[in-house]
Amino acid sequence: MTTPSPNHPTFTGNKALQIEEALSFEIGGLDRTGVDFPPAEDLGDRLGGLGRDSEIGLPGLSEPETVRHFVRLSQKNYAIDMGPFPLGSCTMKHNPRLNEKIARLPGFADLPPLAPQSCVQGALELIDMLAHWLKELTGMPAVAMSPKAGAHGELCGMMAIKAAIEARGEGAKRTRVLAPESAHGTNPATAVQCGFTVEEIPADATGRVDLAALKEKLGDDVAAIMVTNPNTCGLFERDIRAIADAVHDAGGYFYCDGANFNAIAGKVRPGDLGVDAMHINLHKTFSTPHGGGGPGAGPTVLAAALETFAPVPFVVRRDGEYHLVETQSAESFGRMTAFHGQMGMFTRALAYMMSHGVDGVRQVAEDAVLNANYVLARLKTEMTPAFDGYCMHEALFDDRFLKDTGVETIDFAKAMIDEGYHPMTMYFPLVVHGAMLIEPTESESKRELDLFCDALLSLAKRAKSGEAEAFKAAPVYAPRRRLDETAAARKPVLRWTPVIATE
Repeated sequence: MTTPSPNHPTFTGNKALQIEEALSFEIGGLDRTGVDFPPAEDLGDRLGGLGRDSEIGLPGLSEPETVRHFVRLSQKNYAIDMGPFPLGSCTMKHNPRLNEKIARLPGFADLPPLAPQSCVQGALELIDMLAHWLKELTGMPAVAMSPKAGAHGELCGMMAIKAAIEARGEGAKRTRVLAPESAHGTNPATAVQCGFTVEEIPADATGRVDLAALKEKLGDDVAAIMVTNPNTCGLFERDIRAIADAVHDAGGYFYCDGANFNAIAGKVRPGDLGVDAMHINLHKTFSTPHGGGGPGAGPTVLAAALETFAPVPFVVRRDGEYHLVETQSAESFGRMTAFHGQMGMFTRALAYMMSHGVDGVRQVAEDAVLNANYVLARLKTEMTPAFDGYCMHEALFDDRFLKDTGVETIDFAKAMIDEGYHPMTMYFPLVVHGAMLIEPTESESKRELDLFCDALLSLAKRAKSGEAEAFKAAPVYAPRRRLDETAAARKPVLRWTPVIATE
């Protein structure tokens, strides 16, 4: 209980249905438990002397206390089921409940990874069917299904490229990888992980790869280029075919970061653009859950030039049955993971594809682009777009509209919390000063988008009218006030210790 104050205007600290909640250690006692067990028989030491010799140190709570604790904590989280999640580049779209129902079907939800192949023919068929549609949508002849996430899929593609270069006898020579200055941070990290050095390609005035600068950097030591398309600024790379041709002419490979494939799925096939490898984020393009530490799925499609270098395992159909090929060929770079992908993500993605159909997948991309351009058109009256013209699936703004207001980008983000919105992606991409990257996705209705835009327009007008002090104080209505995120990340408190009362 707290003494009433401006921050806690009630005796309990509660604000109507927003219930103040302490740590479980503060609620429960270390000397009690919510469950009674009879004394256990002395069965002797079966742990080789490694048994615990002290109290475990966990708080004891009753069942009602435990349930209330976690329900109250859950109500302090923002979620896509509560409202729009405008994070740019992260594609936080609605996850249809149909997908969740399918993922929980017996035979999929309880599938053991070491089950005999004769007992899991349906699961293998599902993987093969999903692989087929991924190849159809991308125009690529092969796909590795085992990568567990986008960065893992990236690693898969670059390992295939490295294996292909070594097979040509050029492993010692081709050591450079080119990446745009706006690239996702995983791109250079993945290249370095594979033993390459990374060289940055500048952007032109339109926010796209500077083709002339790219050509100047090409040479017989370039292994590959890594380009996101649409790129991280929410723009389609107009010179994508010329980029691919230039890299291929120099003997390199074209890796496309498929993070934004949701903007072009059903509209453009990356294979037709000269792409040699591309990972696909099932959690972004095909609605499987995003974040939370996984499990994820990042299948990697491969062009004919890299097909034989794909990792094992993979599914083949032979004599009317499906088989999981575990033995790698002489050219395969090996194995990325113990088992073949993540079944829960595969079922969700295929359910999404089949419920939409090819025309529906195309409309998803069209609606995502339409929604982003609607947000761009509405907000540019008070906010400043980073680049001229239309965008793809996300609208990028900079902080010029806040100049001389005393309000910084971070203040604007915190004020959005008071309006009931999770902030958009802030300060990324780094090539735009004070970046604010908004991706509405196809999930949001015009009504939701109008309310969101009205809220941001109101904040922009307030910032320009001299309300800097109010912005610096935000958020006011959140369960906790503004935190020092940097200190929290660098000096996290990972252990609870009781406060010892002193006289």
